[in-house]
Amino acid sequence: MTDKRFNPEKARVLMSEDRKKLLPPDEIIKHLNVTQDDTIADLGAGNGYFTIPLARRTKKTVYAVDIEPKMLEMLRENAREELFENLFYVESDLDHIQLDDNSVNKVMIAFVIHEVPNIDKTLSEIKRILKSGGQMLLIEWEAIQTESGPPVHHRIPSEEMSRILKENGFDAKIIPLNQANYAIKAIPN
Repeated sequence: MTDKRFNPEKARVLMSEDRKKLLPPDEIIKHLNVTQDDTIADLGAGNGYFTIPLARRTKKTVYAVDIEPKMLEMLRENAREELFENLFYVESDLDHIQLDDNSVNKVMIAFVIHEVPNIDKTLSEIKRILKSGGQMLLIEWEAIQTESGPPVHHRIPSEEMSRILKENGFDAKIIPLNQANYAIKAIPN
């Protein structure tokens, strides 16, 4: 485990009411324009903060992809009551995403890109799994000091992330979420 990876022992904070006020999942997901016909990959799904609302919005498949089996098990537990038939769990890193080429038309990747060992490789993998015309919503931390989140030196400022996306063949639009967090809607060009 790298020093950048989220510790599953702290996962309960990911579903807190304070976090839901700061980062309302249903409001944020609206930026991805999910329809009932979308197949979605939630990369770094964790315990389901965005995965569960995404699974409610589509009748097609939602792949919950995470490198950490403990997080996927927490997601299974959190999703158990809803009896989703469209939610599939994929244990995978993001350097070699265990999904087929052109298998999804929407990708959600929240608070994960700062953890990957090679951003360019991960973005290449995202382009590989996205169908033509697909889109991604990336959420990250601005490089400012806050009470929660990763250390400042692990964070990628929104302007830098936008530049990285453009260098990797994406059209990118920054969406400020709050003082500490941003989203970027990105479409391969």
